[in-house]
Amino acid sequence: MDIRRFGPGRRRPEGPPGTQGVTGTVIHQDARGLVVEMAFERHALVAPHANPNTTLFVVISGGGFVQVGTERARVNQGEAIVWPAGVAHGAYTEGSEMRAIVVELPGADDAWARGVLEALPAAGDPDVPVALAEGALAPKETSRADHDESHGEPW
Repeated sequence: MDIRRFGPGRRRPEGPPGTQGVTGTVIHQDARGLVVEMAFERHALVAPHANPNTTLFVVISGGGFVQVGTERARVNQGEAIVWPAGVAHGAYTEGSEMRAIVVELPGADDAWARGVLEALPAAGDPDVPVALAEGALAPKETSRADHDESHGEPW
């Protein structure tokens, strides 16, 4: 189990150049994407910018405003915005604070995988027969020579 901590006391300044009043914590990052928790103070700004990835901006508390291209909208907790790859986007607050989880997915979209997952049978689908597996674990041969007292193993 890997517990990732984020929130107050773990944040640092976050965002592209021109960002003001925003801190965040990277929760996870690997080749599949990036997950960041972001906290906006009152009158904070993530300056409009574009990147090559599709991004989900999920508001988890408070509210503010988002921009995609020239379109602007008010957002509140419980709402998510998709920032398309390659399109300028940003976020800001006025008189309230806002917290968001940002999920950045590499590439423009998942078009390359469409049709692949849909072609697989769903788990538990009653119309798909399931063959029982055959086999068993091989018996483990142990002896006193296999015992390592330095690791606290009882015999």
